[in-house]
Amino acid sequence: MTKPRVVIIGGGFAGLTAARGLRKADVEVTLIDRTNHHLFQPLLYQVATAVLAPSDITSPIRWLLRKNTNTTVLLAEVDAIDPEKQVVHADKGTLTLPYDYLVIASGARHAYFGHDEWEPMAPGLKSLEDALKVRHRFLIAFEEAEKAAPEERDSWLRFVIVGGGPTGVELAGILPDIAHHSMLDDFRNFDPRDTKILLLEGGPRLLTAFEPDLAARALKDLQGLGVDVHLNAIVTRVEKDAVYVGDQRIPTRTVLWAAGNQASPLARTLDAPLDRAGRVLVAPDLSVPGHPHIFVTGDLAAINQENGELVPGVAPAANQMGKLAAKNIKRMLAELPTLKFEYHDKGNLATIGRYRAIAEIGPLKLRGQIAWWFWLFIHLMYLATFRNRVSVLIEWAYSYLTYQRGSRLITEREGDGVSSAGENKMGSIG
Repeated sequence: MTKPRVVIIGGGFAGLTAARGLRKADVEVTLIDRTNHHLFQPLLYQVATAVLAPSDITSPIRWLLRKNTNTTVLLAEVDAIDPEKQVVHADKGTLTLPYDYLVIASGARHAYFGHDEWEPMAPGLKSLEDALKVRHRFLIAFEEAEKAAPEERDSWLRFVIVGGGPTGVELAGILPDIAHHSMLDDFRNFDPRDTKILLLEGGPRLLTAFEPDLAARALKDLQGLGVDVHLNAIVTRVEKDAVYVGDQRIPTRTVLWAAGNQASPLARTLDAPLDRAGRVLVAPDLSVPGHPHIFVTGDLAAINQENGELVPGVAPAANQMGKLAAKNIKRMLAELPTLKFEYHDKGNLATIGRYRAIAEIGPLKLRGQIAWWFWLFIHLMYLATFRNRVSVLIEWAYSYLTYQRGSRLITEREGDGVSSAGENKMGSIG
């Protein structure tokens, strides 16, 4: 008799944890992902700002699961799921994977609230490709400012970040450090200290997941770095050379998007109830209503905590969901009832440039240097491999001591609307 087949979609935190949880189970596991690597998303912004190289925050999925002798890893992109026939379709229908149990951990993408046409001009930050695109944008901006006429230079040196969540705040906090220190002596036709950073938040305050006093501290820290923060500032249009808040036009050639998430479109193929962001309204045990053999985890799952608030889309929550999905599959194989998901809040962390951070761990609230050091330690420990930890620690030490960035490369790629010529290619610049 064949063993029960478990298919896991996604090699992020939830998918990887689920696969590891089934390592000793008497099942055949297939993990499928559109990339061959596990990505540590919380440090994507540091790849985007040239602090870290892509290899510092990624690890091959096959290597991470090398000891899972019951697991096969496939590089493919899932197109749809047929819950009735219990089949996953991938690679435009050329690959079909039957399953007995399915774990969906395909994550989420940034949301443009009905304006997907803004994405080419305002890239988000969810994948490694996104990070490289953002890195390209902000490095090109300085190169173009060196060539630009004085009347055009301001728009190249004005960076607009849309969204006041952790990603937006962390981007806004690190850019002044780059402009005021890392690139200070690199250019001859302008002073990088003339760089302007604008952070636009559509709501009344930043970092809504944090207590108001910590969010206020983050606002104060950003303003201390020279970041121009605008609250209740809803973006109404994005163009190649400007962003609009209402009717106000803000000239800029670099817009970075950090506002909102939308779930993977796979959720729509499940015939399951969805929330406004497209996440699956899962049952208490993380299964899909009406399909007890399908579990949804990570950013794709919408489930409430005991206090009524949604479980946040953070790495600890994804890990806990992946662990429970694996445990519930093993319990179903043993004909035992499944367990309900109980989220154990590990706290919230956000860094705001050098020596500035906020942390909220239960009743404990940290701010300033101690929070910054705590942020460094926690993120270092959550990296997937020892090699990643050593590499990131070396790069952080180098950046801390020299103010330099170790990965300031502009690689050749098609123009994406940021250069003065529009569609030209940029050569390799060391």
